[in-house]
Amino acid sequence: MSKTKIGLGLAALGRPEYINIRDESTHDKSQDAFRENAFSVLNFAYKSGIRYFDTAPSYGKGEEFLTNWNSEYQHKDVTLSTKWGYTYVANWEFGFSGAHEVKEHSLDKLIEQWQVSKKLHSQLKIYQVHSATFESGILENKEVFKQLYEIKKETGLQIGITTSGTNQSQIIEAALKIKVEKKDLFDSYQVTYNIFEQSTHAILKYLLQLGKTVIIKEALANGRIFKNENFSHYEKLYMVVDSLAKKYRVGTDAIALRFIMDNLEPTYVLSGASSIEQLEQNIKAYSFKLDKEELNVLQSFKTDSHKYWKERNELSWN
Repeated sequence: MSKTKIGLGLAALGRPEYINIRDESTHDKSQDAFRENAFSVLNFAYKSGIRYFDTAPSYGKGEEFLTNWNSEYQHKDVTLSTKWGYTYVANWEFGFSGAHEVKEHSLDKLIEQWQVSKKLHSQLKIYQVHSATFESGILENKEVFKQLYEIKKETGLQIGITTSGTNQSQIIEAALKIKVEKKDLFDSYQVTYNIFEQSTHAILKYLLQLGKTVIIKEALANGRIFKNENFSHYEKLYMVVDSLAKKYRVGTDAIALRFIMDNLEPTYVLSGASSIEQLEQNIKAYSFKLDKEELNVLQSFKTDSHKYWKERNELSWN
């Protein structure tokens, strides 16, 4: 049995547009249709053995959908996590021209969003700072630390951070030093890690040794792991992954997820599936194990972190 559990992230389930590479689709993008689909995917995930579900206020209706689903089905064995610090502002507008989400790591924003997020109630286990950066000031904000610590004491929640960008390792190092009443404030770390972006490998292994919860997001590199003529510089990788997919009778996504499960062994790796069909393919990552030689080959495709994030930043919302 794999040490790593697959969890479900709601980033693509709660809003009509997201940073990703996908075919143009004419499917219904109404809020009602998204709610129905989200509930279907959540129910299929639970039926398939998934017990970890991750959302955020900036995921459009994602947090609301998870709250309503949790209230309706009242599963006692699920672990829910959400975040604070980003606000969704696209307001379900297709082709929204500005930033779809706005960051604010202030005490006021924490208090405001906690009033909503705590409705996830008893199944909420992890509460995270959404995309901590040095620039946002969150890593020096003692007022926020104190409030997060109070939430932690009152509820027993794990307090976490999520990271993005070229300096993920440095942000984690800084977060590890933050203590309130001589105790570590942060218990959980959600980090981008995949075949292309492996720069955090050493520090994530260290976190696991410390007994911290490690959650991996963007395992499929926002779709770049799939063969795409616009990314011809990954042609050799696409050939290797295709060969492995045929060997294990799974899709490209399962190879990408399995790489993380075998190479890093984090606590959770998130599926960002937006349909039952995608999730069904993702779960096939449980059906095999990569050997050492295969892992070594996939490790060799790690890219320069700056190039990775520059390329990601150029992806469009669709």
